[in-house]
Amino acid sequence: MKKEREFNIIIERGEDGYYISEVVELPGCHTQAKTLDELIERTKEAIEVYLESKDEARVPVFIGIQKIRVPG
Repeated sequence: MKKEREFNIIIERGEDGYYISEVVELPGCHTQAKTLDELIERTKEAIEVYLESKDEARVPVFIGIQKIRVPG
């Protein structure tokens, strides 16, 4: 049995009303759906496909999110 892993996702709502997820640790791994439940399922599928095609040892470790301010 494969070991379970945790990933962090960012969820946004697009202009068309769809939810969009992006997996922080996996560049280019993202998907969209009409509902949050469907989004989570699709995101899990996207992660599985991504990991099958990449070297899992090279997945970066997520540290956190920080807000910063810049002039302008």
